Amino acid sequence: MLPPVPVLSDYGLSPEHGFLPAQLPLERLPDPYYNKWEAVVANLQGLILSKRLRGVIDRLPALSTAGLEHDSEWRRAYSLLCFMAHSYIWGGDSPSDRLPPSVTIPLLHISAYLEVPPVATYAAVCLWNFKPLFVDEHVDNLENLATLTTFTGSIDESWFYLVSVAIEARGAPILPLMLTAIQAARTGDSATVAACLRRFAERLDDLGTLLQRMHESCDPHVFYHRIRPFLAGSKNMGEAGLPNGVIYEDGTGIDYYRKYSGGSNAQSSIIQFFDIVLGIEHRATGEKKDDSSESELEGIAPPPKHNFLLEMRKYMPGPHRRFLEDVTTVANIREYVEAHRNNIELTSAYDACLAMLRVFRDKHISIVARYIIVKARESKSLSKSSEATRQRTNIATASQQGKNSTGKQENLRGTGGTSLLPFLKQARDETGEPTLNQWAKHVASRDFRTKGKGDFFLGKLNGHADGEVDHAGLAGTWAVDDSAGGICHY
Repeated sequence: MLPPVPVLSDYGLSPEHGFLPAQLPLERLPDPYYNKWEAVVANLQGLILSKRLRGVIDRLPALSTAGLEHDSEWRRAYSLLCFMAHSYIWGGDSPSDRLPPSVTIPLLHISAYLEVPPVATYAAVCLWNFKPLFVDEHVDNLENLATLTTFTGSIDESWFYLVSVAIEARGAPILPLMLTAIQAARTGDSATVAACLRRFAERLDDLGTLLQRMHESCDPHVFYHRIRPFLAGSKNMGEAGLPNGVIYEDGTGIDYYRKYSGGSNAQSSIIQFFDIVLGIEHRATGEKKDDSSESELEGIAPPPKHNFLLEMRKYMPGPHRRFLEDVTTVANIREYVEAHRNNIELTSAYDACLAMLRVFRDKHISIVARYIIVKARESKSLSKSSEATRQRTNIATASQQGKNSTGKQENLRGTGGTSLLPFLKQARDETGEPTLNQWAKHVASRDFRTKGKGDFFLGKLNGHADGEVDHAGLAGTWAVDDSAGGICHY
């Protein structure tokens, strides 16, 4: 007997808001008992600039979580403490490898309740960190959004988070749409499946347009040097000053280092949902496709193999994670389309979804090139000049070193801790693999780079005069040897 198609409300999800909370995030905790947390975060930028943040947090008491009632209060408390924790770690000239009990004791308790790690996840900085300017307007409109908390107080940081919020909101209707498609495939209703896929492709195109708006109000220099360092976690951050991770002082007297990935858009449940419903397989970075096993699959998406993507699910709220797991057990769209290859309307709609998702990932790689790769090269060039002075140690300044502890060159790393561009490029390439139409498959596998033309930033990544990129295997290896970096990546 087939498992039932998941019902959104069982996971706290809704057709209108998707993975965003149906109840708007609180702008302030209602209980005055938590005014100390609110006061610190309200003055976060001033405390960081004056280098007094750590002293203030050290003197805070470890507040009880007993006064937190509704889920919206737990989420607000989690977001507050995550911003305090990352400001404490990365807000000095060198990172702190210890967090005091005033932060860690309540944070550990709240994280356990919300089923998320005690670190600034995508949920902490995006999903639960926004408000509408006009409550009668939808939150999928960027002009109707504002952030509740930022590290820097800059428009750039707010815009960086809000683009993701708008994408989540604009993509929310895709959840019920594709659950309907799954049910229709079970009953053999090809017309409904094709109609759902066409609407999915149109919505994906819309999401790509939203993603490209990142350039409007988020300056690459501000992002790379001021915002991104605060988003870093404690995993794979040796070159950024945290070789062992961070100790969470929990009052037990037993100290040990913890390592967590930082905020990453790979923690966005909606992006992984797209891959699951379309039957896209993601392999470990650098692993090639095994064509010999293709006939055995018979159109069925194999179990996920990409350890990083599976790891990122642990950073999603528990109900979101369980929703993805349950959708995986019922996802049948690729299998159904494979079984109806002669239905041109159906296969064309499916291929259109793959094409739009691949374009979406292409647009993201372009943003990474501008916001990370170019800025990393500029930082390294500056560090070699006689005028360069560097006081702080973090994920941005680490890119000026370009070598790991063994003296070998490293690839850029994202705030989630993984190799950045190989991961992104392989995810993009894998998106087109299930394409059914042979002409579409050929187009999806082509490399449309024009030797430095068309995209100024992509054309000059590796220093070659013709703008070509060095390739090694399916994902390709970008000739960038910096040791740290990364946007919150998809």
